Amino acid sequence: MARAGLAAERVVRAGAELADEIGFEHVTPSELARKLGIRTASLYSHVKNAHDLKTKIALLALEELADRASAALAGRAGRDALGAFANAYRDYALQHPGRFAAAGFRLDADAAAASAGVRHSRMMRAILRGYDLTELQQTHAVRLLGSVFSGYVGLEAAGGFSHSSPDPQESWTEILDALDSLLRSWPAPS
Repeated sequence: MARAGLAAERVVRAGAELADEIGFEHVTPSELARKLGIRTASLYSHVKNAHDLKTKIALLALEELADRASAALAGRAGRDALGAFANAYRDYALQHPGRFAAAGFRLDADAAAASAGVRHSRMMRAILRGYDLTELQQTHAVRLLGSVFSGYVGLEAAGGFSHSSPDPQESWTEILDALDSLLRSWPAPS
């Protein structure tokens, strides 16, 4: 039986907050129980195990990120849409590093199918349709953009650009302009 006042949503949100505080990889049921001021056994009314807890945090993060990206994209196209989408990811990652890490957690097939990951894919493909890419080229472009966004944000969050010039924002803008240029002139299929 679930503890009175301790709802599943509250457990997952507290887990997401904990991920931002200590890092997603360090979130465990015992750490979360300590944060909530309860016994670890009380959590098992809401999560099956550590993997289930991490899956639920990942699903929450994907949903939050999709909501932000969707709001940022509204009414935008081309380079403007690409920048809005990228900035939504970057801002989320810098504000919520643990949750952003959780968004990359490998989900099982059922969880992935039910996740907001499908929304992310649709949004990215909608942006890429403005670049006149074939479906196969869009797949390659989605992988490129995801790699660039995740890589840059990961390096920035780890302090990789803090002791050098130019300012990371200037580099980010240049990178987005270069990606826009690349997408506009993507090589024709062989």
